[in-house]
Amino acid sequence: MDFKLQSQIFMAFFRSGMLGYGGGPASIPLVQKEAVETYEWMSDEEFGDILALGNTLPGPIITKLAGYIGYHVGGVVGMLNALFATIFPTVFLMIVLIGFLTSFSDSPIVQGMTHAVAPVVGVMMLVLTYNFFKTSRDQLGWVGMIALGVVSILIIELLNVHPAILIAILLIAGFSSVRKKKQKDEENRPKKKVLS
Repeated sequence: MDFKLQSQIFMAFFRSGMLGYGGGPASIPLVQKEAVETYEWMSDEEFGDILALGNTLPGPIITKLAGYIGYHVGGVVGMLNALFATIFPTVFLMIVLIGFLTSFSDSPIVQGMTHAVAPVVGVMMLVLTYNFFKTSRDQLGWVGMIALGVVSILIIELLNVHPAILIAILLIAGFSSVRKKKQKDEENRPKKKVLS
């Protein structure tokens, strides 16, 4: 077992879990920073694929990301390590701090802390969104990205389709188009001549 890798997995998800103020969505940019930029375990594109798939599944997004990335990087031990690093510290702090926070919830200091953190979380989400737009633009071009974005908004908002259903449909469509492209490439590949 690679102890250095396991300690990196633990620290990456411990930091993401502890600093992800506001829950799962606020933790996504932190996980992306650790997995893509700090440790370079995957590309932005791979992270986007994992995030899209994770959003189609039930449960908290941070634990799904921790489970997948931990397994991808460090196997079963990495998965358990990442899940422990994500869940245990926050559960422990909730138990310890719940009494303190409820006692001082009306305090201007506590309210000021929550108001001060909200814009930072918003900026982190904007940076993550910008990175996804850049990746989409590179893969689909401006027209494809804008068209897919507008169609997605219309389907979600006007037809009231759950985003997970739309993501699942797009994943299936993307998978089938990749398979068709591979089949076409194999058909067009020149066949090797067998020497007799």
